[in-house]
Amino acid sequence: MKVIETKLPGVRILEPQVFGDARGWFMESWSQKKMENAGIHVDFVQDNHSFSAERGTLRGLHYQLNPMAQAKLLRVSRGAVFDVAVDIRCGSPTYAQWIGIELSAENYRQLFIPRGFAHGFITLTDNVEVQYKADNLYAPDCDGNIRWDDPAIGVAWPFTPVVLSEKDAIAPSLAERTELNFVY
Repeated sequence: MKVIETKLPGVRILEPQVFGDARGWFMESWSQKKMENAGIHVDFVQDNHSFSAERGTLRGLHYQLNPMAQAKLLRVSRGAVFDVAVDIRCGSPTYAQWIGIELSAENYRQLFIPRGFAHGFITLTDNVEVQYKADNLYAPDCDGNIRWDDPAIGVAWPFTPVVLSEKDAIAPSLAERTELNFVY
Protein backbone atom coordinates (compact mmCIF):
# COMPACT_ATOMS: atom_id res chain seq x y z
CA MET A 1 0.00 0.00 0.00
CA LYS A 2 1.25 3.44 -0.91
CA VAL A 3 0.55 6.21 1.64
CA ILE A 4 0.51 9.81 0.41
CA GLU A 5 0.64 12.64 2.96
CA THR A 6 -1.46 15.74 2.25
CA LYS A 7 -1.03 19.35 3.37
CA LEU A 8 -3.47 18.60 6.22
CA PRO A 9 -1.72 16.74 9.05
CA GLY A 10 -3.06 13.21 9.42
CA VAL A 11 -5.21 13.29 6.27
CA ARG A 12 -3.72 10.65 4.00
CA ILE A 13 -4.41 9.21 0.58
CA LEU A 14 -4.03 5.44 0.47
CA GLU A 15 -3.38 3.54 -2.74
CA PRO A 16 -3.84 -0.17 -2.09
CA GLN A 17 -2.06 -2.77 -4.16
CA VAL A 18 -4.46 -4.26 -6.72
CA PHE A 19 -3.86 -7.73 -8.11
CA GLY A 20 -5.54 -8.48 -11.41
CA ASP A 21 -5.80 -11.44 -13.76
CA ALA A 22 -8.25 -12.92 -16.26
CA ARG A 23 -10.86 -13.32 -13.50
CA GLY A 24 -10.83 -9.66 -12.47
CA TRP A 25 -9.02 -8.13 -9.52
CA PHE A 26 -8.43 -8.36 -5.75
CA MET A 27 -7.37 -5.72 -3.23
CA GLU A 28 -7.06 -5.56 0.51
CA SER A 29 -9.22 -2.59 1.51
CA TRP A 30 -8.32 -2.72 5.20
CA SER A 31 -5.43 -4.24 7.15
CA GLN A 32 -4.94 -3.08 10.72
CA LYS A 33 -1.27 -4.12 10.64
CA LYS A 34 -0.53 -2.23 7.40
CA MET A 35 -2.38 0.84 8.68
CA GLU A 36 -0.41 0.78 11.93
CA ASN A 37 2.82 0.46 9.93
CA ALA A 38 1.69 3.61 8.07
CA GLY A 39 1.15 5.43 11.37
CA ILE A 40 -2.63 5.09 11.40
CA HIS A 41 -3.75 3.69 14.75
CA VAL A 42 -7.51 3.40 14.80
CA ASP A 43 -10.10 0.86 15.84
CA PHE A 44 -13.08 1.03 13.52
CA VAL A 45 -16.49 0.26 15.05
CA GLN A 46 -18.95 1.15 12.28
CA ASP A 47 -19.06 0.48 8.55
CA ASN A 48 -21.28 2.67 6.33
CA HIS A 49 -22.37 2.47 2.72
CA SER A 50 -24.14 5.28 0.84
CA PHE A 51 -25.70 5.44 -2.60
CA SER A 52 -26.26 8.62 -4.61
CA ALA A 53 -28.34 8.24 -7.76
CA GLU A 54 -27.59 11.52 -9.50
CA ARG A 55 -24.38 13.22 -10.64
CA GLY A 56 -23.99 16.45 -8.67
CA THR A 57 -25.26 15.10 -5.35
CA LEU A 58 -23.40 16.82 -2.52
CA ARG A 59 -23.09 15.34 0.94
CA GLY A 60 -21.35 17.48 3.53
CA LEU A 61 -19.48 19.12 5.01
CA HIS A 62 -20.17 16.89 8.05
CA TYR A 63 -18.46 16.15 11.36
CA GLN A 64 -19.22 14.84 14.84
CA LEU A 65 -18.27 16.74 17.99
CA ASN A 66 -16.30 15.28 20.87
CA PRO A 67 -16.69 12.93 22.61
CA MET A 68 -18.16 11.18 19.54
CA ALA A 69 -15.81 12.61 16.90
CA GLN A 70 -14.99 10.17 14.13
CA ALA A 71 -11.96 9.21 12.09
CA LYS A 72 -13.00 7.81 8.70
CA LEU A 73 -11.54 5.66 5.95
CA LEU A 74 -13.44 6.18 2.67
CA ARG A 75 -13.47 4.50 -0.70
CA VAL A 76 -15.75 4.49 -3.72
CA SER A 77 -16.97 1.10 -4.90
CA ARG A 78 -19.01 2.43 -7.86
CA GLY A 79 -18.69 5.68 -9.80
CA ALA A 80 -16.58 8.68 -8.75
CA VAL A 81 -16.61 11.56 -6.27
CA PHE A 82 -14.65 14.70 -5.52
CA ASP A 83 -13.93 14.16 -1.82
CA VAL A 84 -13.04 16.98 0.58
CA ALA A 85 -11.59 17.21 4.10
CA VAL A 86 -11.52 20.52 6.03
CA ASP A 87 -9.45 21.17 9.17
CA ILE A 88 -11.81 22.39 11.92
CA ARG A 89 -9.36 22.07 14.83
CA CYS A 90 -9.27 25.42 16.62
CA GLY A 91 -5.70 26.74 16.86
CA SER A 92 -4.37 24.47 14.10
CA PRO A 93 -1.95 26.11 11.63
CA THR A 94 -4.11 24.61 8.85
CA TYR A 95 -7.47 25.65 10.39
CA ALA A 96 -10.16 26.15 7.68
CA GLN A 97 -7.84 24.75 4.99
CA TRP A 98 -9.05 21.91 2.80
CA ILE A 99 -7.86 19.24 0.43
CA GLY A 100 -9.82 17.63 -2.36
CA ILE A 101 -9.20 14.43 -4.26
CA GLU A 102 -11.03 12.30 -6.80
CA LEU A 103 -11.92 8.89 -5.43
CA SER A 104 -13.36 6.37 -7.86
CA ALA A 105 -14.00 2.70 -8.34
CA GLU A 106 -11.43 2.84 -11.13
CA ASN A 107 -8.53 4.44 -9.20
CA TYR A 108 -9.05 2.37 -6.00
CA ARG A 109 -7.84 5.29 -3.87
CA GLN A 110 -8.95 5.65 -0.28
CA LEU A 111 -8.91 8.71 1.97
CA PHE A 112 -8.16 8.57 5.69
CA ILE A 113 -9.59 11.52 7.63
CA PRO A 114 -8.71 11.76 11.33
CA ARG A 115 -10.88 13.29 14.04
CA GLY A 116 -11.15 17.08 13.96
CA PHE A 117 -11.91 17.40 10.25
CA ALA A 118 -15.17 18.02 8.40
CA HIS A 119 -15.84 15.82 5.39
CA GLY A 120 -17.95 16.00 2.26
CA PHE A 121 -18.13 14.92 -1.35
CA ILE A 122 -19.89 15.67 -4.61
CA THR A 123 -20.69 12.87 -7.03
CA LEU A 124 -18.98 13.11 -10.42
CA THR A 125 -21.09 10.35 -11.98
CA ASP A 126 -24.56 8.87 -11.62
CA ASN A 127 -25.07 5.84 -9.38
CA VAL A 128 -22.25 6.34 -6.88
CA GLU A 129 -21.57 4.06 -3.94
CA VAL A 130 -19.29 5.24 -1.12
CA GLN A 131 -18.18 2.96 1.66
CA TYR A 132 -16.49 4.16 4.82
CA LYS A 133 -15.40 2.95 8.19
CA ALA A 134 -15.69 5.11 11.32
CA ASP A 135 -13.95 4.74 14.66
CA ASN A 136 -16.92 5.99 16.67
CA LEU A 137 -20.64 5.34 16.42
CA TYR A 138 -22.96 7.91 14.89
CA ALA A 139 -24.38 10.18 17.60
CA PRO A 140 -27.18 12.54 16.48
CA ASP A 141 -26.55 14.87 19.46
CA CYS A 142 -22.94 15.38 18.31
CA ASP A 143 -23.73 15.71 14.60
CA GLY A 144 -22.72 18.93 12.87
CA ASN A 145 -22.25 20.41 9.43
CA ILE A 146 -20.78 23.45 7.72
CA ARG A 147 -21.98 25.23 4.59
CA TRP A 148 -20.58 23.53 1.51
CA ASP A 149 -19.89 26.91 -0.13
CA ASP A 150 -18.52 28.80 2.90
CA PRO A 151 -16.29 31.53 1.39
CA ALA A 152 -14.00 31.44 4.45
CA ILE A 153 -13.07 27.88 3.47
CA GLY A 154 -13.30 28.33 -0.30
CA VAL A 155 -13.57 24.73 -1.46
CA ALA A 156 -13.13 24.65 -5.26
CA TRP A 157 -15.92 22.19 -6.00
CA PRO A 158 -15.81 21.03 -9.63
CA PHE A 159 -19.36 22.36 -10.20
CA THR A 160 -22.44 23.59 -8.34
CA PRO A 161 -24.41 20.79 -6.68
CA VAL A 162 -27.67 19.64 -8.24
CA VAL A 163 -28.92 17.71 -5.21
CA LEU A 164 -28.49 18.78 -1.55
CA SER A 165 -30.21 17.56 1.58
CA GLU A 166 -32.32 20.13 3.41
CA LYS A 167 -29.83 19.98 6.28
CA ASP A 168 -26.85 20.71 4.00
CA ALA A 169 -28.69 23.48 2.14
CA ILE A 170 -29.19 25.49 5.36
CA ALA A 171 -25.92 24.62 7.14
CA PRO A 172 -24.18 27.50 8.94
CA SER A 173 -20.75 28.85 8.06
CA LEU A 174 -17.65 27.75 9.96
CA ALA A 175 -17.57 31.12 11.76
CA GLU A 176 -21.13 30.53 12.98
CA ARG A 177 -20.16 27.17 14.49
CA THR A 178 -19.43 28.22 18.08
CA GLU A 179 -19.74 24.70 19.52
CA LEU A 180 -16.61 23.33 17.83
CA ASN A 181 -14.56 21.61 20.48
CA PHE A 182 -11.61 20.31 18.50
CA VAL A 183 -8.41 21.75 19.92
CA TYR A 184 -5.17 21.46 18.01
